[in-house]
Formats: sequence, C-alpha cells, structure tokens
Amino acid sequence: MSVTIFGVIAVSFMMSMYALESRGRGFILLFALGCVLSSIYGFASHAWPFGVVEGLWTIVALRRWRNQ
Repeated sequence: MSVTIFGVIAVSFMMSMYALESRGRGFILLFALGCVLSSIYGFASHAWPFGVVEGLWTIVALRRWRNQ
C-alpha cells in the first residue's frame, strides 16, 4: 500500500512539474526529479519497464535543463 501511495505522489508531482515547465528552467529540473521518483516507484512496484522509461525521461529532462 505504501508503494502505491508513493507512486501516486511521485507521478502526480512529475506531471505537475511538466505542466509548469514553461514558467521557468527550475521546473524542468523539478520534472527530472519527478522522473527519478517515478522510476524508483516503477522498480519498487516490480514494473521495471516503467522504471526504465522514467529513467530515460530523467536523462532527457536533465539534458533539456542543461541546454536552456
């Protein structure tokens, strides 16, 4: 149950930061953090494909943050 709650919070945070990215560069970094948290949730819930994809999104977001 606690893994599910963590997942809901992580994915909600990630999506909120994605929606706010246009407001500033810091939100891109926070989106990357949300991706990390979502990746952790994916692996913790034994949904490793989700964990891998979110890990890749973390890399994409960090590259976008760095290049802005």
